[in-house]
Amino acid sequence: MENLKQAGITVELQQAGRAKVSRGGIGAVVEDTPGGPPRVSKAGLIMGSEIGLLVNAGYQVFWRTPSGKTRPAQAAQLHALHEFEEDLKEGLGLTSLYNQGLGTTSDLHLYDRVEHRDAGDAHKPWEHRTA
Repeated sequence: MENLKQAGITVELQQAGRAKVSRGGIGAVVEDTPGGPPRVSKAGLIMGSEIGLLVNAGYQVFWRTPSGKTRPAQAAQLHALHEFEEDLKEGLGLTSLYNQGLGTTSDLHLYDRVEHRDAGDAHKPWEHRTA
């Protein structure tokens, strides 16, 4: 975690083996794993006490929190997310994948060309059906 602090990343211990890391309004959760590399949650925009993840709606990219709050993503935020993820991986000694190194990736895609998909009882791709 000392490498993260040197990169300007704030480390806030939450409980044993778990910390919230952040810089410039972007954050993620890092968890220790016994005998392996740390597990890092997807990074996103800090919105209150939650971390909003990227959602691509086809015409716009949004941040969405687990509780459903949304906010349009701005170019400066996407740039900050990309740099934060790269510095976080480097600071933790994790592998940086080529396609992720090219820029930001969305966590969820919510668009298609089917008309009226969201009308009535239509299945929404982000909801899980139960049999």
